Amino acid sequence: MFSGIVEEQGILRQSEATGIVIVAKQILSDVAIKDSVAVDGTCLTVTEIGDDWFRVDTMPETLRRTRLGALQPGATLNLERSILANGRIGGHMVQGHIEANVAVLATHNDGIGLDVEIELPEQIRPYVVAKGFIALNGVSLTVVNVWPDRFSISLIPYTREHTNLGEIQPGMRLNVETDILGRYVAQFLKFSQEQERQATLP
Repeated sequence: MFSGIVEEQGILRQSEATGIVIVAKQILSDVAIKDSVAVDGTCLTVTEIGDDWFRVDTMPETLRRTRLGALQPGATLNLERSILANGRIGGHMVQGHIEANVAVLATHNDGIGLDVEIELPEQIRPYVVAKGFIALNGVSLTVVNVWPDRFSISLIPYTREHTNLGEIQPGMRLNVETDILGRYVAQFLKFSQEQERQATLP
């Protein structure tokens, strides 16, 4: 489990079909093999560790579902270690299970903020609500507005300076994870409605 508060930006050193190697510093202070690390919001298992790098395995589903398979060496990656049971959750509960990777449609300056419009695929549309939580590249953010085909968020200067969302521009792909609580509620309501429908059948 993660909180969506990025600890540092790592650098992609090497990418293969079965894993990626990431240069890092801060998170290596207490990461061990078999630990979970969120890489651009994707929960991955550490399999090797060096002086200034670590390796994680990547399954075909991971590469299909996320933006990781399309990145080139030198790309910056948001990194977060799993949260401690006695620590603060500064963002929201993030599982590290990416549902889709989506394109940035437009950006607009709004005072100190940067408003960003992002495409909204049909499969996650029920779970994206205005003023609700969403994780983009592993960063806990608040949804500002929602339309049938897109949604918007606003980035403060700190987020742009300390995460790879500072590189955001139209066409950039982002990993998306919607709020797990919203998904559970939606699934429960869908199940309840189906049960009621079944009960009314002759």
